[in-house]
Amino acid sequence: MKLELKPFDFHQAVARAGLRPDGTPLANGLAKGVAKAAEPTAAESASFTTAMAQALRAVSDAQLESSALQRELQLDNPTVSLEQTMIAMNKSQIGFTAAINVRNRLVQAYTDIMNMQV
Repeated sequence: MKLELKPFDFHQAVARAGLRPDGTPLANGLAKGVAKAAEPTAAESASFTTAMAQALRAVSDAQLESSALQRELQLDNPTVSLEQTMIAMNKSQIGFTAAINVRNRLVQAYTDIMNMQV
């Protein structure tokens, strides 16, 4: 049995969930395909949601870069080295592991708060 992991596409996952990249729900006009450019305010740019979205986007970008380098290495592209590919793979693995750890801590914190007696 061969197990193949595909890179996480942040934009596709957010779109499937009906959310903007910053985690806010899509407005009715945006859901119908009307594109509006919303400029984030100072409070929004420093929010946890924005920071988390940027971190997940960076992890997704690292995984996509790693996949592209692997593909080019397999096609014997002379401009791509094995060392470069291995470093990109390790970067994406570390980023993915960090994202999973953050998710696990958030779930644990949520569970702890929900189990608190008031």
